[in-house]
Amino acid sequence: MAEKTEEKQEKNKDKKAKKPEKQEKKQESFEDVDILLRIAGYDIPGNKNVYSGLTRIKGISWAISNALCLKLGMARTKKISELTKDDVAKIESLLKNFDIYPFMKNRRSDPVTGESTHKFGTDLDVARDFDIKRMKKMKSWKGLRHMAGQPVRGQRTRSHFRARDRTSGIKARRKTAVVSPGAKK
Repeated sequence: MAEKTEEKQEKNKDKKAKKPEKQEKKQESFEDVDILLRIAGYDIPGNKNVYSGLTRIKGISWAISNALCLKLGMARTKKISELTKDDVAKIESLLKNFDIYPFMKNRRSDPVTGESTHKFGTDLDVARDFDIKRMKKMKSWKGLRHMAGQPVRGQRTRSHFRARDRTSGIKARRKTAVVSPGAKK
């Protein structure tokens, strides 16, 4: 009996000794996350690849990110933390005047200017807000739906879109007291 308890105690000591090693491994894997690189006004974690890291910028899709990597001649698997200041400057300058196919742009035939451009970041948010304001002002169907806070793209509203306490589907009936004809009041 005493031998078994001694063996268990030794195993427990071995387990306790192994636990700090696991914690050290976890700390090593998080070292890359400490590095944040700011590209076009967005913080991108250093442990990401260039290909996936650029998609953190609003308005940059996977296809645009791939096109950027090909245009710059940069490996897609290169880590963001490995980029130099020159590389970041090249990426930002290419984003400002990026020449891609018109079908890849997110602002084709702009209603105001008529040009096809690609917007990202806050410029994309501002353009979207102005579009919604313009639709509301001209009172188009989409503008009216935006004003009412209803779904714009033709979704059904019977069972969804009720988060704002505006029910438009089934309404609950009021419960009325049923009084039998022979009952006393």
